[in-house]
Amino acid sequence: MRSCIKNWNHLVYSRLTFPAIILQKYPVFFVDSTHEMASAKAITDFFPPAKRSKGVAAVPSSLEPSSKRSFLSVSTKLTTNVVPSTPPESIDDDGVQPSPSSDLNAEQKLRVQFNQSLAKAKRNLKICAARVSKSTSGEGLGNLKLEELLVEETWVEALPGEFQKPYAKKLSEFVETEIQGPIPIYPPQHLIFNALNSTPFDKVKAVIIGQDPYHGPGQAMGLSFSVPEGIKVPSSLVNIYKELQKDLNCSIPSHGNLERWAVQGVLLLNAVLTVRQHQANSHAKKGWEQFTDSVIETISKKKKGVVFLLWGNYAQAKSRLIDESKHHILKAAHPSGLSAHRGFFGCRHFSRTNQILEKAATSPINWQL
Repeated sequence: MRSCIKNWNHLVYSRLTFPAIILQKYPVFFVDSTHEMASAKAITDFFPPAKRSKGVAAVPSSLEPSSKRSFLSVSTKLTTNVVPSTPPESIDDDGVQPSPSSDLNAEQKLRVQFNQSLAKAKRNLKICAARVSKSTSGEGLGNLKLEELLVEETWVEALPGEFQKPYAKKLSEFVETEIQGPIPIYPPQHLIFNALNSTPFDKVKAVIIGQDPYHGPGQAMGLSFSVPEGIKVPSSLVNIYKELQKDLNCSIPSHGNLERWAVQGVLLLNAVLTVRQHQANSHAKKGWEQFTDSVIETISKKKKGVVFLLWGNYAQAKSRLIDESKHHILKAAHPSGLSAHRGFFGCRHFSRTNQILEKAATSPINWQL
């Protein structure tokens, strides 16, 4: 015993290293103040582990449940204000990071999927804003082409060659001229394609068609019927909220931002995507209708089971672009104060949309804002 302690002291002061077999063979015993024998420990137990090299990344403990690591790694990234420059590569089609023993329930999976979609929408918005800032320096579109404002890859792939068509080139020239003019144009440039940048083509479940953007300062945000938080909720949206409350018992929010619908797969598409300040329909018949008609036709041809909510005569005229043998069309009066009582109230389009989606084994929309 004394020999062993001597050897141990020698090891401490000389910083020599015992062979592993000797360390295991000769345990050290320590006696506390009550003279009761403590449990045996090998000499290696009294040395702190070597520090990691700075170049070696920490590896998650194998004792931590793999499902817990997977869920935390996703949710932590998506609940911060930092938007990843690219979407996570290890995410499957359901929006959940693959895990050998994943035990997330359906609600948790939907929450993770929502957070991912929101992060991707914010990433697209950030990319678009950076392009505008770099190109314009505050003056018009600069060298930036209209098509460069559409940054969502799935739509770029779904609409090949659309911006090279003669009408689209004329539209781009018109929008650039208008932006350089003395009258403000809405929405801001980086939000012109916000509907497409927020709702990827492969995620579209439902489409709500509007006419043209709100033309008051700060109102338009590139999503039909939607206004940014802090802006007074327009009367049409107030009526939409009233119908939601009656239909699904949703509480009426204090804001008019419909971004949460967009990232869940509700394409909030105006037929015309820009407008002059205080001049409704000022950019109508300049090429936008042809572009958004192409968007609707592309959805009709390349997807199936999409629910189209057509409110008012203008939106219902778009039914000619939709293959009703593949998709679902719900029609009602426009939710404006002038017509909501003539068929919009009581249409129950929100619950009917979810019934259609659930019947097709597609996750429903959480309409509560």
